[in-house]
Amino acid sequence: MLTMLLHRNPARSFYRVEISYNLFDEYSVLREWGQCGRSRGARLNWFSNLRDAVQAADHWRDTAQSRGYHLTERQAGRG
Repeated sequence: MLTMLLHRNPARSFYRVEISYNLFDEYSVLREWGQCGRSRGARLNWFSNLRDAVQAADHWRDTAQSRGYHLTERQAGRG
């Protein structure tokens, strides 16, 4: 599951949230942000179950949206 958010400004900054399953039976949530074309920062958090990972990803997505980011068309289910 991947959520890409874009900010409504001339710099076209982005915030990305991605959930992955790894070989150690854990789920990870990757958060990455920066300007389109280059990353400025990233955080990776691990969770023992999918429910907790999804709740955390939803929280970080909602926080980004409250700061002016919006879902890309692809992630909103239109592409």
